[in-house]
Formats: sequence, C-alpha cells, structure tokens
Amino acid sequence: MLCRKRPLFPQSQRYDQRRAMHRRRVASPTTRVVKMDPKIWSLLPRELLEHILSFLPLRAFLILRSTCKHFNSLLFTPSFVSKHSSRSLSSFLLLSHPHCHQHYPLYDSAAGTWHSSALSPSLLLPNFKNSSLISSSNGLLCFSLPNSSSFLICNLLTKSWREIKFPSFPFVFELLTFVSTPKLGYKIFILACGSSRFEAFLYDSRFHSWQKVNGFDRILGYTHHQEGVYFDGHLYFATSEPFSIICFNPEAGTTEHRGSELLPPPDELTFARLVSDGGERLYLVGGIGANGISRGMKLWALCRGGGRWEEVESLPELVCRKFMSVCYHNYEHVYCFWHQGMVCICCYTWPEILYYRASRRTWHWLPKCPSLPEKWSCGFKWYSFLPEISAMA
Repeated sequence: MLCRKRPLFPQSQRYDQRRAMHRRRVASPTTRVVKMDPKIWSLLPRELLEHILSFLPLRAFLILRSTCKHFNSLLFTPSFVSKHSSRSLSSFLLLSHPHCHQHYPLYDSAAGTWHSSALSPSLLLPNFKNSSLISSSNGLLCFSLPNSSSFLICNLLTKSWREIKFPSFPFVFELLTFVSTPKLGYKIFILACGSSRFEAFLYDSRFHSWQKVNGFDRILGYTHHQEGVYFDGHLYFATSEPFSIICFNPEAGTTEHRGSELLPPPDELTFARLVSDGGERLYLVGGIGANGISRGMKLWALCRGGGRWEEVESLPELVCRKFMSVCYHNYEHVYCFWHQGMVCICCYTWPEILYYRASRRTWHWLPKCPSLPEKWSCGFKWYSFLPEISAMA
C-alpha cells in the first residue's frame, strides 16, 4: 500500500507564500524601470508640460526648478501659479518676542494646532542673521537690518529677497506700514523722526525708489502708534484726540479725512483700530467708555463703495472684562490685524489672541503657545503669515 506524503504546509499557507513571492518580485529593485525618452518631453506642448508639473508637491517643484531655466521661470508665470495655487498651502499666525530672537513659533490656523518646530529665517537666509521682523503681508516678510541701515523684504518659500536702503541717514522710524498686493507689488510707508519734525516716506517696488510725502506729519500729529491698513487702493490711518480716519492715496499722494459718519460720537471712543479684510470690508475695533476708561468694545464695518459705518458686533461682557484686565486701560499696547477670515485683537503684554470669526460671528481666544516660558510678560507681537509662491520680493 502506497503512502502519500503529507504536505509540509497547509494549502492556505502555501497560497500566502506564493502571494508574498509575487509581491517581492513586483517590488524588487531589479525590476526593469522604463524611462521616458527625453525627446518625448521636448515634444510635449508647453501648456501640457506646465499642467503636468502643476501636480507636483510644492517642495518637489522647488527642488526641480534648479535643473532647468524654463522650470525656474515657471515660478513667475501667472498661468502656472494659478494652476498650482489650487493646492492649498497652510496659513500661520507667527509669534515674535524679544527674548526669542530669530525663532518664531507658528500656529497653523487651518489645523488649529501649534507647530512643534518654529520658523527660523536665519537658516534660510544665513547672510541676514541680525535681522528683526517688523511686518508681513501676503507671503512677504519685512525685516529691519540696523547694522546695514536697510530693510530686508523676503519670500521664505522661494528663498528670494531684496535689501532696501533707508531713505536717509541717520534714520529712526516710528511707524511702518508694509503692504503687498498681487498686481501692484509692495509698498512701504514710513513715518520717521527728522531733525526737528516727523517726515513721511513711501517706497514703491515697481520703481525701486523712495518718495517723500509732504505734510503728513501735520495730519497724524503724535497719534501714530498703529500701522495703516490697505483698503480699496488707499492707506487708512486712525488718529485719536480727536478721533478721525485719514485716507491716503499712494498713487496720487493726496490725503483726506474720513469717519464723520461713525456712530457712536468720537468722544465716546477710548481707542480705535482699523482692520482690512483685503477685499470688501474695512473694520474698526473701538473701545466704548468715558474719561479714557473702556466699559465695552464694539466692531464696525465699512463696505467698499459705502459711505456709512455699520455696527457688526459687541464684545460679550465676560470676554470684554478679561481683555480690559489684560491691557489694563493702556490702549497703546492694543493692535489688530486680519487673518484668514478673522479679526485678530492683540496686546503686547499678553501671549494670547482674541479673535472674531467673521463667517460665524463668534468670539474666541487663541490658546497660548505651549513652548513660551511663564516669565515672559510683555513684548508679544503677532503676524499673519500666508506662504505665497507668487509673491515677488
């Protein structure tokens, strides 16, 4: 009687082995890889090639652009940038503090979390280690270089930069407004301390030159604590005592007063800050009270082409109490800016941000950065940082 040998492995186990061997053959490094003939690439229409490259991750394309002059030029082509911009880039709130030089914690506003690693511009731009961040706008950062008496405008995403010398020497500026727009480049407006009075200067990236603005010191006077905002082609500044809104046309070099339609009356405003959403609305954040003491805070909005301010929201009482205790009625420390649908209200003496989400009409506090030491009590400066591949320095 013949005895059939028993199989060493059960049927299911042998099947698993065959499938694993098939996987190894597929993934084997000896597998023949068919490379595309360079002649085929050269025959592709330019529009099709740009369309293919637009699907690359941004980091991969930034590495690839150094291999070809045409690839590098795509970074400055509006058609390619518009295709690549469909891939969402993260937006950040960037925190600066004097005790944390060249080290900026990042809050990802889309994910709602703090990044474990901070932004260090000195690693990307090693030649400018002694720089101080002073402003940001649409993907560009503005640094001060006191050792070389100049400003540094840079796009950290593309590692491009431009150094701009101060308009005069010696030069001490009190107010700086930095505005970047996709079509008109960027502008730097400065109010500086002259020999006997304040002097105003305007830099335009289209002409790479400074222009002196006459008479602006008489308009702003000594109430120039806050930056201006860009809205509907004009720079807007808020003054106090008495309260008014100054509108400056950088193209024509003319100024005019705005804000007479504002409610409540100006003498009831303890402080006022302007915020632009970059498109359709100009917001005003104002403290309401008497004798320099705020008992509340409200938000108004002025639509593009409109002539009257409309009240949008009032700050809830409990939130208002906390914010007023933070700034302790020292309203010169309060500053505001716009970030991705939010009106951000900050104080130099507090490490948190109070923000109003316009789409939901709700108020929130941004959580404190976990890496900040408890002993830091003042000098907190926040910026809106929106990495933009097409921003030209």
